[in-house]
Amino acid sequence: MRIVRYDHAGHVRSGVLIGDAVHERSGGPIVAALREVTLLAPCDPRVVVCAGKNYGEPDGTGRPKLFLKAVNAVTGPGSAVRFPPDLRRLEYEGELAVVIGSTAHEVPERSYRDYILGYTCANDITADDWRADGQWVRAKSADTFCPLGPWIETDVDDPAALHIRTTVNGRLVQDSPTKDMIFGVGELLAYVTRWITLQPGDVLLTGSPAGVGPLAPGDVVDVDIEGVGTLTNSIV
Repeated sequence: MRIVRYDHAGHVRSGVLIGDAVHERSGGPIVAALREVTLLAPCDPRVVVCAGKNYGEPDGTGRPKLFLKAVNAVTGPGSAVRFPPDLRRLEYEGELAVVIGSTAHEVPERSYRDYILGYTCANDITADDWRADGQWVRAKSADTFCPLGPWIETDVDDPAALHIRTTVNGRLVQDSPTKDMIFGVGELLAYVTRWITLQPGDVLLTGSPAGVGPLAPGDVVDVDIEGVGTLTNSIV
């Protein structure tokens, strides 16, 4: 099932996408054709927790590296990502995002699926020179720096069996199976919820594979995750 959050005639609602038609969340009658609505970020999180450096060689600590993105950064599919005027280098980071379905506190790794609503695509936009200055909050949390979408896919049997492909202007820049994560979704959720209670609609970003690179105004970025969807955003 594909759960969408959308604007239709000035009203924000949630529903289910079946084919090219948006239905009421209960699976009831058609509300509108997909072309008649504006898709928004598929959830409205209270918190966005992110895993850093979760692909490649482990650092030897045996623990995930975590940081937060402020929720003002969340934006939806098709929306513009703003390139700050005082910035030299803006970077894309295509990622698999986990959307929480029920209150998650001290989640046992073996039962992590019980707490997940579904999965969506994310782009962990990063201001690289601000990060280099040690300003991680600013580097990760400026407005529009957390595109999510296009929907929440609930029918994912194994999040380690997906594939992330990121393109910039049609050029493939990231290409990785999610099985290459150092810490899988269950490990991450169990670790995070030891200290942070997650509520329905909250989001966990699972890290970006190799290939992170720069963006420029006018670029179009696609984050495609096999079995989930494609998130497209432009840089302005």
